[in-house]
Amino acid sequence: MSIWEVILAFVVVVLMLVALLANVLVLMCFLYSADIRKQVPGLFILNLTFCNLLMTVSNMPLTLAGIIYKSQPGGDQICHVVGFLETFLTTNSMLSMAALSIDRWIAVVFPLSYHSKMRYRDAALILSYTWLHSVSFPIVAASLSWVGFHHLYASCTLYNKRPEDRTQFVIFTGVFHTLSFLLSLIVLCFTYLKVLKVARFHCKRIDVITMQTLVLLVDIHPSVRERCLEEQKRRRQRATRKISTFIGTFVLCFAPYVITRLVELSSVVHINSHWGIFSKCLAYSKVVSDPFVYSLLRHQYKKTWKDIINKILKRSSINSSALSSESHNRNILQLNE
Repeated sequence: MSIWEVILAFVVVVLMLVALLANVLVLMCFLYSADIRKQVPGLFILNLTFCNLLMTVSNMPLTLAGIIYKSQPGGDQICHVVGFLETFLTTNSMLSMAALSIDRWIAVVFPLSYHSKMRYRDAALILSYTWLHSVSFPIVAASLSWVGFHHLYASCTLYNKRPEDRTQFVIFTGVFHTLSFLLSLIVLCFTYLKVLKVARFHCKRIDVITMQTLVLLVDIHPSVRERCLEEQKRRRQRATRKISTFIGTFVLCFAPYVITRLVELSSVVHINSHWGIFSKCLAYSKVVSDPFVYSLLRHQYKKTWKDIINKILKRSSINSSALSSESHNRNILQLNE
């Protein structure tokens, strides 16, 4: 193995460990908190977490084996199943992010009618569409034998070995990425930019009220005035930073891999295998970032996982104190004897 392959293998190992820990923690928060389970976005986050966990335990280990051994890990049947899952899970994850953005758009732009427009039944219908949409492409690819081990990405994925099917495979790949990556990106940009517009409008209204209050309070201490103005600035930046994170992580993680897959269809451009594996690692990094972007850094999830950790530590502390007390009593009995 070259130094680059060692680095890429190390990156995949780190991504696997962090992704497994973070997504399991999200799942624990969902199971522990009744409030999270009651919320409609929780269904989308649960679906996204399910896709991320399955990707972590199925695709990433085989990609690691492909990097190390530079050949197909396991038999053809295993590779076909993993390639099928890779196409399905990636599409499902993208559409789940789009569904979350639609939920935020309705909640912010139409707050009074949110509970009538986004119910559990509506969320279940959206999830049903994402599953139907996501499973249709790998079914077509598997039926046409377009799934296999691709050395450029060291993973089991969409791959055409027959030159006579090149035109059909190019059309299929273009349609697949248009209706998965591009469609999700358009939905993300449309919904979150609408949300940002509403957030900025409310920030301006709050800023006007704040400035009027500061003008009326002539004898207010300068430090208090400075803190109000600083909070005003942070409030304006908060919405922009969050929305930039949602869209930016999606583009940064998926765009290099999707562009590489499309450029690869051209026989003119030669793609280095190290870049192919690196772009695949970037796509895998979305599995790591999703738990933090959509769940763990939110106040409700932070409170829940802190409660879980405190409960575990408290229980272990009680057990250890009970054991130490029992040991102390045993030592006293031995001395008395």
